[in-house]
Amino acid sequence: MPDGTERGLSRRAFVKAAVAIGGPAALSACMARENAPNLPQGRDDPSTLPSRQHAWNEFLALGENDNHLGPRHRVLLSLRYGNDGAPTRDHRQQMDQALRTLERAYPHSHDGLLFTVSYSKAYFERFDSSLPQSVDLQRPRALTPFEDPKLDRPDAVVHLASDYGQVVLAAEEALLGNKETLNGIDIETSLGGIFERIDRRTGFVGDGLPADNQDVQGIPDSEPVPDDTPLYMGFKSGFDKNQATEDDVTIQSGPFRGGTTQQISTIKLHLDQWYEQDSRYQRVGKMFCPAHAESGIVEGDGDNLGNSSKMDRCAPPEETARESGLVGHSQKTARARENDRPIILRRDFDSTDGDEATLHFLSLQQGIADFTKTREAMTGTDLAEESALGRKNNNGILQYMTVTRRGNYLLPPRGLRALPAATPQ
Repeated sequence: MPDGTERGLSRRAFVKAAVAIGGPAALSACMARENAPNLPQGRDDPSTLPSRQHAWNEFLALGENDNHLGPRHRVLLSLRYGNDGAPTRDHRQQMDQALRTLERAYPHSHDGLLFTVSYSKAYFERFDSSLPQSVDLQRPRALTPFEDPKLDRPDAVVHLASDYGQVVLAAEEALLGNKETLNGIDIETSLGGIFERIDRRTGFVGDGLPADNQDVQGIPDSEPVPDDTPLYMGFKSGFDKNQATEDDVTIQSGPFRGGTTQQISTIKLHLDQWYEQDSRYQRVGKMFCPAHAESGIVEGDGDNLGNSSKMDRCAPPEETARESGLVGHSQKTARARENDRPIILRRDFDSTDGDEATLHFLSLQQGIADFTKTREAMTGTDLAEESALGRKNNNGILQYMTVTRRGNYLLPPRGLRALPAATPQ
């Protein structure tokens, strides 16, 4: 860690900083400062784990209202496969062994290690055959008239998640070939020689972490982020009834049955007006809906709402757009529901990458079209055209966000996670 990094930082902020920096020195510093228990090792037979990589919910902690709590520390590794053509059998076996080593080293849980491996459409284009029709994996693109994101096309993305920063750092170093042992397990192979790391993103989610890490661009100098909120904008987002189920987002047929698709957007936050000019009434109205603001139903970050954001209390967004010139973010996205549930499962988290307040919006859905439909509902272009709404102003939280990057990926079932073919046999 750089000299002086530890001075003046709380333990939570220090661990976040270590994860953001990465590398062996940050891992050592994190292990010395983080109050982590001696973790048991994982499973001798990783084949007993769920066949779906994205089946995390039963291994997550639960909040007071039985909402699933995401692991506090995250790392996203973007990787480029070294071969131009189809993967070799040796490379598949090497990768499979490296991933199984992680599962033997740590328990499969929020206080151990959870991880997934996903692949881009660019990766699958190396094969002579195409992905089956049962897989809706589109190339990433801009989805609104006012965004111009960089379109990410790495071959693969590894998502590492744990309540302990030292766990994600150690797992990353093991995958890159920089450790000989991992929680007492010998590292016999790694992804070294197969993949090149081309990008690294980090982040955090959980009560108190945003407040501990608000001295960055995009947040006022007054440090207004509430002490107990899990996200920078001051409100909860992981209400279980405002999430698709893991079954809902699972591919149901074809060779990738049991997998899902993953979308990752990097979003720069602009919260000066949010905290310094907008009132509490305006923030609640823009995040939820005007009815929530008028009734005062939202206390603090919204934990009192239970396991739902109570969208049944909101009038249709077309009506509130015409009558009050304001629609809420949750109110708009509720239009993309099916069978009264959202069609995407969010596992997003905040970040200080680049010394800026950032949201890495990670969602799982059965097909990328489901994310596109949800994003279009959130944008609300139709509402702005038919009412007094500006393109962004008072149109939910659009004016506080800039999408800078976006990527789409196939997250295969566990048995196909090591360099899968486009049409696996």
